[in-house]
Amino acid sequence: MTIARHLATIDLLRARPFPARPGRSDVGDSGPGYHTAELSTSEDFWEDRSHMEIVGEQYEAEREALAALLSRRWGPPQVFSLNSVFTRSFEEAEEIPDPWDTLSASVPDVHLWRVEDRWVLLGVSKWDAELPYQLLVVVTAIDPP
Repeated sequence: MTIARHLATIDLLRARPFPARPGRSDVGDSGPGYHTAELSTSEDFWEDRSHMEIVGEQYEAEREALAALLSRRWGPPQVFSLNSVFTRSFEEAEEIPDPWDTLSASVPDVHLWRVEDRWVLLGVSKWDAELPYQLLVVVTAIDPP
């Protein structure tokens, strides 16, 4: 079951120590203070862009379903827009720490929980029109900017 696998990945990342240097892990990227995992990735839209909106809605629905299960564990999430983070980083050249800087380039908003000493984030990433959607989870000790 996909949702069960997603929950297992989230639990794994919450328990895993953060690395000293940025790098690739078995499920995504990790660095000092954060882990990112690609829970699911759509296909590219190079050939067939006609169903792109439908796929985007499916990824949003998958995030909402997973968020509902996590809300049973930790309570309702905060919904945190990353638009101002993107503006501060790319237009105002403010130095924003990862994972927030990288997320803000492709994720408009995240569902956010504070669990013990870490943040757990769920977001849907879309880098460009032809590129795939991704359902992402981030576990980080770095506070939102």
